[in-house]
Parts: sequence; structure tokens; C-alpha cells
Amino acid sequence: MNIFKLAHLILKDMANSKQAIKRARQNAARYQLKHSQRSQARTAVKAVKNAIAENNKKSATELLKAAEKILDSTASKKVIHKNAAARTKSRLVKAIKAIS
Repeated sequence: MNIFKLAHLILKDMANSKQAIKRARQNAARYQLKHSQRSQARTAVKAVKNAIAENNKKSATELLKAAEKILDSTASKKVIHKNAAARTKSRLVKAIKAIS
């Protein structure tokens, strides 16, 4: 079910003011956007971890570049916390360096 339709159904019973209705709509839109961005970041990190598991240092390094860009972007948009992004990048770099 579309998130906006779901928000509208909830609003009919819950929201009592125009302000509450608008806020619920904004929250639904914000959730949809942040959810896709968070998912994209997780997918990028997972790709790097898979390359590390295969001991493919060259591929992991290239994928890490893309993942770092996505993590920085999501952190700057406050989708994820900046320290969480930094910690994730640090752990990935450390894992890549450990590949022999």
C-alpha cells in the first residue's frame, strides 16, 4: 500500500487540526525519501562487505569509493548520523587493509 494512502487513512481517524494533517503528510513523505536513501547506503556497504569476503581487494577498494560517497551524502542529509557513517567507513577500510 502506498505510504501516502496509508497516512491519509490514519489521518481521517487521528488528526484533529489542519496542522496535524499537514504534519502527518510531511512525515509520510520524509519517511519515504529517507527510507530509500538508507536502503541505498546499506546496499553499497553490503557490496563492499561481499567483495571483502571474496578477498577481492581491487573490487572492494572501488566499491568502497562509491560507498563512502553515498554514506557521506546520507550523513549530510541527516538520514544517518555522521558518526555512524564515519564508523562504517572506518571499519570497511580496516577490513580491506586486512585482506592479504
